[in-house]
Amino acid sequence: MSQPIVWVHGDCLSPYNPALQKYPNAPAIWVWDEALIEEWQLSLKRITFIYECLLELPVIIRRGNVAQELLVFAQENHADLIATANSPSPRFSDICNGIEAALKVEVLDVELFFDYDGYIDLKRFSRYWKVAQKYVFE
Repeated sequence: MSQPIVWVHGDCLSPYNPALQKYPNAPAIWVWDEALIEEWQLSLKRITFIYECLLELPVIIRRGNVAQELLVFAQENHADLIATANSPSPRFSDICNGIEAALKVEVLDVELFFDYDGYIDLKRFSRYWKVAQKYVFE
């Protein structure tokens, strides 16, 4: 039987995260991705919003290189599996690929908020919502 940890990331900051639901007693972690914060130049408002969401979740909060921090957390918790929610982000795929050399990663599907197959700039919520609201309220 697998001993999992749960990786909570920015594309599923919810108590309904499928990994948290499937493994409710597993240790969970959030890693502030320093490279992404710098690349996206996240505002203090957005960082505060994310932090307030995290306070409602059963997660340990760390910062640094996401793949490295996940592997260290897995080792600390004697885990042989990292469970997480799916993400459309190419960065997510890169992180998973980097981890899979050392540990199994279970990626669980998230219920879609709306079905959309085009490009959405996810650096700002307002850009996402401009597209999403057309599908959500129709």
